[in-house]
Amino acid sequence: MVQFIFSWAGQALIFLILVLLCTILAYCLYIKHIHIKYNHIPGPPRDSFFFGNSATLMHVMKNELVHDKFLEWAKVYGSVYKIILLHYVFICVTCPEATKKILLSPKYPKDKFVYKTLFKLFGQRFLGNGLITVQNHEQWYKQRRIMDPAFSSLYLKGLMGTFNEVAEKLMDKLSEVSDNKTEANMLHLFHCVTMDVIAKVAFGVDLNLLQNTSPFPRAVETCLKGMVFYVRDMFFQFNPKNRPFMREARESCRLLRTSGAQWINDRRAAMQNGDDVPKDILTQIIKAAGEEESMTPEDDACMVDNFMTFFIAGQETTANQLAFCLMELARHPDLLEKVKKEVDDVIGMKHDISYDNLGNLVYLSQVLKETLRLYPTAPGTSRHLPEDLVIDGINIPAGVICMFNTYVTGRMDRFFKDPLTFDPDRFHPDAPKPYYCYFPFSLGPRSCLGQNFAQTEAKVVMAKLLQRFNVTLLLGQTHDLVDTGSLRPKSGVMCYMTHRNHNK
Repeated sequence: MVQFIFSWAGQALIFLILVLLCTILAYCLYIKHIHIKYNHIPGPPRDSFFFGNSATLMHVMKNELVHDKFLEWAKVYGSVYKIILLHYVFICVTCPEATKKILLSPKYPKDKFVYKTLFKLFGQRFLGNGLITVQNHEQWYKQRRIMDPAFSSLYLKGLMGTFNEVAEKLMDKLSEVSDNKTEANMLHLFHCVTMDVIAKVAFGVDLNLLQNTSPFPRAVETCLKGMVFYVRDMFFQFNPKNRPFMREARESCRLLRTSGAQWINDRRAAMQNGDDVPKDILTQIIKAAGEEESMTPEDDACMVDNFMTFFIAGQETTANQLAFCLMELARHPDLLEKVKKEVDDVIGMKHDISYDNLGNLVYLSQVLKETLRLYPTAPGTSRHLPEDLVIDGINIPAGVICMFNTYVTGRMDRFFKDPLTFDPDRFHPDAPKPYYCYFPFSLGPRSCLGQNFAQTEAKVVMAKLLQRFNVTLLLGQTHDLVDTGSLRPKSGVMCYMTHRNHNK
């Protein structure tokens, strides 16, 4: 009997080994098929048969900015080149015509490799099926239709009071910094302000992070850091040393989602009871959602998904843009004086900036646009290619992921003369518009819904700061970039602030 059991176990083990070997062989043949199928497309040589370019990318992401490597490869291999990870093929595209064709059409969905991954963060629902991540066009269109009224120009005009109010708190903080002759970490302060704005304007919650402590900033930073590891490092979650961080990332995600759900439920209950509620974005979203013919539990979960999207992306990218903008202006005194003069001419000494004032801050708009050319806080996007396509004379078989990187195109002399020079006149109203090589908010139907919100906020904050203060960068700090899911200044933009003397 024992001999029979051992005999049976041995046969089962042999069978399992044979199945495993056949599976590995089949996978090897499939990878070989992928290599042959896409071999005609230029690109960097693979590091290994199985893992493709993974080793190079992992090394780059640990030691430098990966987007600089993409820029280097674009210069070497042209407007269309491939990167291979396992059996996945990514086509990096800098061709303006292809960028226009693919991003402006709804028939090229967001790719599953990146956006489906962001549904969860180490097992905890993260961005789910929100506006950024949802791939199904009908589901996306339904959400976009619900959200649109809350981001109209008419509605933004009604938010100017709150934009001014929160920005004034930053001015008070900077006055303290100036009076005490201490240094200011402007990236940190901008993050406090933009989180205060999105909490107040979108959800009617006063965080007042310039004065109070809160778990939200660390939770957002942890989620973003986890997102980078989760998407880019396929081995991260299998390393036991990373378990404490993954646990912290899941807890941070739960904190944000639980808070968002509570704010949504409290507001919905208040509206049902006929209470007075703020006419903010959350109220608009709930009202619009109530007009839908049917709302399912998944639709409710998607509202929390979109809370996560707006709460994280709505503050992170704008804060980073403001920090980069101030960094460049402080490095270019002539440009700083020019934009200060415009602010003085348009706003003078008044504290409340109107929506109409913003339209007259033309040069400040140019400065903010040029900031996003050199430092796009959300560097790129990607789409799935469901059909064969010819891009710049190269046949691209269906099934690949096309990557579009505005950091790369923004730094190519093919599109911008002296691309590393900070020159706001590139965006002068009479200058030719960049042809599908500048897209810091993406392009087409899936472009960023909150771009007007973000730029309105950025203008108010920057105009007030330039109206009141002189800025001097601390010597010795680096002007390098760091990738934390979005691009931010590595040194934090450390500054001394002094009050402006308007009597001169």
